[in-house]
Amino acid sequence: MEELDLIVESVQHDMEAAVKHLDHAFQRIRAGRASTNMVQDVMVEYYGALTPINQVANVSIPDAMTISIQPWDSKAINDIEKAIINSNLGFAPSNNGINIILNVPPLTEERRRELAKQAKSETEDTKVVVRNARQSGLKELKRLEGVSEDVIKGIEADIQVLTDKYVKICDEHLKVKEAEIMKV
Repeated sequence: MEELDLIVESVQHDMEAAVKHLDHAFQRIRAGRASTNMVQDVMVEYYGALTPINQVANVSIPDAMTISIQPWDSKAINDIEKAIINSNLGFAPSNNGINIILNVPPLTEERRRELAKQAKSETEDTKVVVRNARQSGLKELKRLEGVSEDVIKGIEADIQVLTDKYVKICDEHLKVKEAEIMKV
């Protein structure tokens, strides 16, 4: 019985991790307003090592359409600027020698549709991960010996309930993100 509970917990943990990953992916998809999350995945080559931007500079939001990046080491300003350009975020950084300013342009209708499509794609990928977690749980169940078929059918039903729950959570997160993206 303990093994059965462990399998269900493992499946649930994998599904929760998939939804957390989806939330993280949604943070990178901008919805009109500036956010520090837009640049959090930018890696700066700093003294020969790739370093996250928030470890070499202070990233702040002075207003709704601007991201300000102030390096702690003024020598790194050009490396940070180059990393932002190479990250393909669509920003044109302006450097005043002290800090880097990123102006977040307002989203066009076409760009909003692209971002909504990107959010939908991330959601579908997450649903695949959730279903794969279900499949691996079911395979683990089939490997067990000495467990009655009725118990296994019951656990399979529990895993299916979890799968349906997490797929529904993914759809709800997508609906919220799409509304945020399409809001003018």
